[in-house]
Amino acid sequence: MFRIKRWIFVFLTTLAALISQSGHAGHHVEILETYPPGQEITLNRNQNFYIHFSYDSDEPIRIWAEPYFHGKPANAGSNPSNAYTGNGEALGWFFFQAPNTQVDEIRVNVGDGSIDGTHTDIIYPVQIHNTEQLANSYTDPEWVTRLKKRDQAIQLQSYKTHMNSPISMGEQVLFSGFMLLMLALGFISLAAPIWAFRKWHGLWRMTTLVPIAVMLFIIFRLLIDTSHDPTSHNLWPFEIIIGCVFNMMIMAILLIIRKIMKA
Repeated sequence: MFRIKRWIFVFLTTLAALISQSGHAGHHVEILETYPPGQEITLNRNQNFYIHFSYDSDEPIRIWAEPYFHGKPANAGSNPSNAYTGNGEALGWFFFQAPNTQVDEIRVNVGDGSIDGTHTDIIYPVQIHNTEQLANSYTDPEWVTRLKKRDQAIQLQSYKTHMNSPISMGEQVLFSGFMLLMLALGFISLAAPIWAFRKWHGLWRMTTLVPIAVMLFIIFRLLIDTSHDPTSHNLWPFEIIIGCVFNMMIMAILLIIRKIMKA
């Protein structure tokens, strides 16, 4: 019985190792150097920590450098990542978001960004803490400057490609439907105060003119401004939503006060 259990344990351990290796197959990532260099580092205020990677991959991968302290993510912001294929260099970096933050290891995660498709390939032990002291004048090494410029160019080109890509029929329908829904919501929010204006009398009727005027002002302002400059209200759906919420709050308050005074 003991021998059977032992063989089962060996089989499961081997299987887990094979699965782990298959998840990392197809790429290799290595740390070439860091800036600042060394194993015990002090970062001054607004100073980043940079990592110089080399990679070799058969399929697109992304590389993230995430700082940890005592097994938990440190209070820091880390780099986004472009997609890399083939072999070359990559830049990782992070910065502290609060004073007196410490790091005792950096985990290099590699993959496609999904939970199942991303794994920690490297655990790099290093002692880093930050201070509130302003950094003296210093110059980034050549590889930091070069890879920064390259990443910015890639991101800019990606943005231009995305903006110039034709919108699919489904996206057009969804966008048009959303815009029509926002306009309809604006006009529907007029229904309650208009109904109250027709039903109420005297001073109560006059109070309903406030939400009506607010909504009409928002709608006509959008129509007039966009007729002169179509880009003047790029977030106009949110202006409609804010106006609707404001109108509903006014009507709710009026209804409550009117009910209390009648009682």
